[in-house]
Amino acid sequence: MHFNKFNLKNGLSVVVIPMKESKSVTVAVLVQAGSAYETKNNNGISHFLEHMCFKGTPQRPTPFLISSEFENLGASYNAFTSRDLTGYYGKVSCDHAEQITDLISDMYLNPLFKEEEIKKEKGVIIEEINMYEDQPRSKVSQMLEKIMYGDQPAGWDVAGPKENIVKMDKSDFLDYRKKHYVASKTFLIFAGNISLQKAKKLALKYFSGVPIGGKIKSRPVLDKQEKPKTTFKFKELDQTHFALAFKAFPIFDSRRFSLAILADIIGGGMSSRLFQKVREELGAAYYVGASPSLYATHGYLEIFAGVNHKKSQKAVEAIIQALKKVVSKGVTDEEISRAKEHNVGNFMLSLETSSDLAFYYGEQEIVLGKSSPPDQIIKKIKSVTKADLARLARQILQNKNLNFSVIGPYKSDEKFKKILYL
Repeated sequence: MHFNKFNLKNGLSVVVIPMKESKSVTVAVLVQAGSAYETKNNNGISHFLEHMCFKGTPQRPTPFLISSEFENLGASYNAFTSRDLTGYYGKVSCDHAEQITDLISDMYLNPLFKEEEIKKEKGVIIEEINMYEDQPRSKVSQMLEKIMYGDQPAGWDVAGPKENIVKMDKSDFLDYRKKHYVASKTFLIFAGNISLQKAKKLALKYFSGVPIGGKIKSRPVLDKQEKPKTTFKFKELDQTHFALAFKAFPIFDSRRFSLAILADIIGGGMSSRLFQKVREELGAAYYVGASPSLYATHGYLEIFAGVNHKKSQKAVEAIIQALKKVVSKGVTDEEISRAKEHNVGNFMLSLETSSDLAFYYGEQEIVLGKSSPPDQIIKKIKSVTKADLARLARQILQNKNLNFSVIGPYKSDEKFKKILYL
């Protein structure tokens, strides 16, 4: 698929992905500002700042004026914060391209940070944190990252601790924004039914004012794990929720395509080994799966399940045995073929709309530093060999790399510790 890339004079990168057949256009702004760029004292500020950009600008001084303008345009819109980036986007019919660009640029460039809005939003974010605390599937993965990486950005929650949220004020936002919301760290993406000429015109008109500034890099991840780690949280639930993770590598690593295939074979679909064993044979779980989580500074393979309390130990044992078998006996040609087709199919389906393509190209540019057209990604997925998978399984699925977290009616994790050995 054809795309164009250019820079404004201030250094801001612009990517344009034309889709003449589309009825929509997506305008997205991504910035290298996520929890990986935070300190212990301001952990959570990237996410909080994202919220504040919707709370008013001099031109649109109230949250209602911003949300109603999006909706008057018939837009699908939102924002998100991750470890590596923060994103703002709007998707509209192609005849509203300029209006949505104007609105998003205004939010990005001119947030007011009214004290009364900051105060109100603290309560909103604390409730968001509480919501995830009450979602064991999310919480168990959060616990896993904490034991894997400890007291550094990779081990912190993106939303931050409540005590940080409570004490943040306008000066914190202004300081953080001045350092990170600069042209050299900002990527503007147009995808959909829009010409390169029009995209250039809109980029110049609405984003030339993004200030020039130097790039601040994220802190490297310190990783000294030498033995398995476990953690637990006592909670009276109807299910036991647990997750295992094995340290892998950052997203830049060329082995990421092999990891995607390996994860798919292990737990990527209803025909995967873990789904067949834990759900179909044992009848122990509704959800069970495996997926890679790869970032700019680190990465891991996660295996997760929600199981019947009485079958929790048996389910963990079954997973450990399945992983041992992958290491000792490898995988079959049939499994590799299925996993490749599954990955390629899901990948192509994920690129159907203008917003899909905006995120695909934008996240590649901001995290990897370059974009690969979809056909190159497909070629790399299909080039994975049985030898690649065997080698990767031996490298990743090692006892010293194992991490385990569990939430349920358990006063300790001793019953699981004794079976967590590869």
